[in-house]
Amino acid sequence: LVNWDTFLQTAVSDDEVFNETVQGNFWHIHYKVIDPKPGEPTTVEIATTRPETMLGDTAVAVHPDPAAVLQALIESTKEKLAAAGEKERPQIESQIEDLIARQKTLLPSLVQLRDMAQDGRMLMLPLQNRPIPLVADAWAKPEMGSGCVKITPAHDPNDYEVGLRCNLPMINILNSDGTLNATAGVYEGLTIKQARAKIVEDLETLGQLGDVEDREIELPHSDRSKTPIEPLLADQWFVKMDTLAQSAMDAVSSETVKIFPTRYRKGYLDWLGEKRDWPVSRQLWWGHQIPIWSSPAMSSGEAAELTKKLEAISASGDSLTHQTENDENGDAHVFVCLRKEDAKLESSVQSLGLVRDPDVLDTWFSSALWPHSTLGWPEQTDELAYFYPTSTLITSRDIITLWVARMVLMGLNNVGKVPFDEVFIHPKILDGLGETMSKSKGNGVDPIDIIEKFGPDALRFALAWLATETQDVRMPVQYECPHCSKLIDQTKKNRSLARIRCTACGDEFSTQWAESAEDKALPRGAVVSERFETARNFVNKLWNAARFTLLNLDDYQTVAIDRANLPLEDRWLLSRLATVTGEVTEALNHYRFAEAARCLYDFAWDEFCSVYVEMAKARLADPATRAATQTIVAHSLDTLMRLLHPFMPFVTEEIWSHLATVAPARGLESPKPAAKFVMTAQWPEGDARDTGDPTIEKQFSVFREVLGAIRRIRSSQNIPPRDSVPAAIRCDEATAALLAPMKVLLESLATAEIASIGPKVVPFETDAPLAIPSFDIDVHVDLEQFIDIDAELARLERSLSQIEKQIAGKEQKLGNESFVSRAPQQVVEQERQSLDDLRRQQTGLTSDIARLKSRVNK
Repeated sequence: LVNWDTFLQTAVSDDEVFNETVQGNFWHIHYKVIDPKPGEPTTVEIATTRPETMLGDTAVAVHPDPAAVLQALIESTKEKLAAAGEKERPQIESQIEDLIARQKTLLPSLVQLRDMAQDGRMLMLPLQNRPIPLVADAWAKPEMGSGCVKITPAHDPNDYEVGLRCNLPMINILNSDGTLNATAGVYEGLTIKQARAKIVEDLETLGQLGDVEDREIELPHSDRSKTPIEPLLADQWFVKMDTLAQSAMDAVSSETVKIFPTRYRKGYLDWLGEKRDWPVSRQLWWGHQIPIWSSPAMSSGEAAELTKKLEAISASGDSLTHQTENDENGDAHVFVCLRKEDAKLESSVQSLGLVRDPDVLDTWFSSALWPHSTLGWPEQTDELAYFYPTSTLITSRDIITLWVARMVLMGLNNVGKVPFDEVFIHPKILDGLGETMSKSKGNGVDPIDIIEKFGPDALRFALAWLATETQDVRMPVQYECPHCSKLIDQTKKNRSLARIRCTACGDEFSTQWAESAEDKALPRGAVVSERFETARNFVNKLWNAARFTLLNLDDYQTVAIDRANLPLEDRWLLSRLATVTGEVTEALNHYRFAEAARCLYDFAWDEFCSVYVEMAKARLADPATRAATQTIVAHSLDTLMRLLHPFMPFVTEEIWSHLATVAPARGLESPKPAAKFVMTAQWPEGDARDTGDPTIEKQFSVFREVLGAIRRIRSSQNIPPRDSVPAAIRCDEATAALLAPMKVLLESLATAEIASIGPKVVPFETDAPLAIPSFDIDVHVDLEQFIDIDAELARLERSLSQIEKQIAGKEQKLGNESFVSRAPQQVVEQERQSLDDLRRQQTGLTSDIARLKSRVNK
């Protein structure tokens, strides 16, 4: 039994089938009992979504022990109820009530039908007037419908299994094009849709049609033609998967082949673990024709004579293999498989009356050979020896079973080695509506358009940024107006239009669907995405920071660095460089590209550019410290370029070339000439002397948070950049000890005068506070010279309102017994901690508002 595509008229594998929900019906049909005994029902009711398949029914099944099934379901549903939350309980209670009612009302008749089945009773198949047995089989579900199910072994995979267990005949009612064949009697030649309508009409006329329910049905479709799949009995070639599948499973279980992210191992192993034989013949024109020849039906003596002739042909070498099989009529058929392409050998086989199978191999069978067949296999070529196996395969989750698993099993079977060591499964990029990007939908993004608007490095970095370990990522898509550069969100409606009017400038532009001369005459609007904006800004930030650095290296001279006497900020930067190098290397080694990209972004933007470069300005201007600072800066920029190069090859190569001009030799203790190109430079390795200093890293983490808080307060109050502000930092003694040595740096970068640091800090009269909950710090800025008290009161009251809403939400969540009892303890504790932080912020804001109001009242 295979999946049959009636449009393409070919078999397709299970992996080439997808389910789609469609509107349908549930038809209830009454099958008459032949010669019912006193007390027995005269009809048996079944329900089906496919009434046309009843023409191929060969039985009706009832469960062999319906009482045990219903009781087990009741008990398991009660257990489910005991663990359920308040929302789920009513629905589960209703399920239990339905099962108990079914136990009382329907069970007696199911037991009676079971006994009738065991007694060998027969039913009359409606419309065909063909007797079929009532059988007892566990496929029947006592908890569903009437508890009975029609069995059509030739047109349903589950019924096929029942047919094998119960030794039922298998009656095919379909032609390859999906029309009904002669077995269907008067319905011969009708399409499935036509036959369904006619059969329902005839059943109603006979009085054997019961209720008709509207239902949503999961219907399997062919991924190739998008038409509904028909299970069909057909002679096909299969690959026996038991041994092959096990070897491919062992390769992943032993980590000979490693899959990243590791969660995709389960799908790979589960699919192979089923060890279902693989149908590989396809009734198509294009593909590798199956290398098997067969004889017509013949006697066993004729087959033996033919076999002798074949053995004579292959006597000179292991060029073919043959096998004789008998069909259901007892006739013999000889099958021959050639081991390699050989025109002379093919001619010899055909001269004996054997005919080559017209089918071709499944595309995925041919694709599974790709890693070694492209290198000359089965010949032992130099290319095969050098390039096989390769190191890494990068692909999508859609084809883990279709391609990845099959390449592994083919490689092990044909070459004796796995085809690759590691497999990276990348996420699929969807549009903003969650749909797969495709040319036919018009929602795809052209990389050339992205490069022209944002640059190639922005494209590359953004894609790495998006390559998280999630299954899919969304990329909202926009049209860019060629007249005014306005970005217009793409919708299902406008993405199919040939022309669009810009909502900003009012001019029209064409899309990729433009066909008429009038539409094509309009300028075309590119399809882009705002997701690349962050990456472009990062490239610009990096370029500007590098330009400043290079301007300060014009008189660069190599000097040896005394690590023991470096300033605090230098020791911090070197420690961070080593830490980031280790984190990025680890992430890349495990294909965590988004993690690596974010790590580099945070370090380059927030630490190197925004903090260290600012700190270094004064020392670069001082002749006494300039040379040592230049050495640190050049070394840091060198390392950063090497780390960023895989993500941003063009801008890093450009910066590297300028860096080579002003600082050709770089390094700390013993500077050495740098590589001509960053692409040929050695990947950086963190220096052990720069790592393992958590105190410095924590010190600067706190420093950056406080610096950011003061800057945010300045920004929110519109304080001029050159005006210094009084500030104070409330924190515990340990944090104060970390911040004290950095007071001068903090004052310089924040343009502030730090009055005090520690637990005894008192807010200013005209205070602008900002809490840093992660470090239990409150930053206070005195706004006496800058404040608009009414505006500040309004701001604080808005903040307090937002905090109080968050507190109410947290309290409601933690007051929900279902959440507290069912959520992981760690999650509950996080929520409680968050609530405590919010309440502390509420207290601080309330105090600040009261203080400002008292000042107004004075």
